[in-house]
Amino acid sequence: MKRTIWILWPSFIVGGLGEVLFFTVFDPHELYLFGEPSTLSRMAVYTIGFFLCWAFAAASSAFTCFLQGGSREINR
Repeated sequence: MKRTIWILWPSFIVGGLGEVLFFTVFDPHELYLFGEPSTLSRMAVYTIGFFLCWAFAAASSAFTCFLQGGSREINR
């Protein structure tokens, strides 16, 4: 449980910062998905963007925790 918190809490902060930086530059109504303009509301695009940023940051943190483990922890 402790390792999960070590992964999710920092990635939550980084996900929030990533979303703020991304949507400071780009307007949600100017984004295109597969060549078509997005029909989602701004709030939906902000929510999806946050969860994507959070997921990428959590994956990065989880990979870092995995690499910190010794060979005995990995091979159990």
